[in-house]
Amino acid sequence: MDRRTAVRETYDRIASHFASTREYAWPEVETFVEGHEGRLRSGSVGLDLGCGNCRHAELLAGAGLEHVVGLDVSRGLLETGRERALEREFDVSLVQGDAATLPLADGVVDIAVYVATLHHLPTRTARRDSLDELARVLDSDGRALVSAWSTAHDKFDETEGFDTTVEWTLPGGEAVDRFYHIYAPDEFEADLEASDLTVLEWELSSGNCYATVAGSER
Repeated sequence: MDRRTAVRETYDRIASHFASTREYAWPEVETFVEGHEGRLRSGSVGLDLGCGNCRHAELLAGAGLEHVVGLDVSRGLLETGRERALEREFDVSLVQGDAATLPLADGVVDIAVYVATLHHLPTRTARRDSLDELARVLDSDGRALVSAWSTAHDKFDETEGFDTTVEWTLPGGEAVDRFYHIYAPDEFEADLEASDLTVLEWELSSGNCYATVAGSER
């Protein structure tokens, strides 16, 4: 089994329990969406990339977007997103797909949220490809928020980026390993700068690197 298949199967396995612990949108995402509502126009498209249970897709839908797409590699997590959308009565188009090869046309996304997902892609090539793909699907005036776990988190002593696994404990006590690439902040910035994205601003918050980006040549 290759590493990307292993990541997908891990999240299929823990999907229901994982989703039950992810109730609320992150404050950084709320601030980003609220700060860009004025840029949105009739027919705007939002993308929640690595959507999980669609807590951030719900936020995008609440911002008045006409179309919201939630994309995740895990069918199990997409099912939790479908259930949330039905319960809370918001519209989202759910797509199973790989963040490194997005099944979306060029320039169709006006606003995107790509949080807590980049660090689960198990190779640097896949992570860089996913950043280029995000640049490709963004509209000429589109904006995205990208985040990844970093060595700035007080959980880690390392200063260089590294691969690791972090256990997820299911009810009953079974531990399931989840792959993470923990970014050094300068590595995160370097990967963004090397991609087709244009970095508008970035910051560290709660141990995560965050960047607001646009497509290339914006």
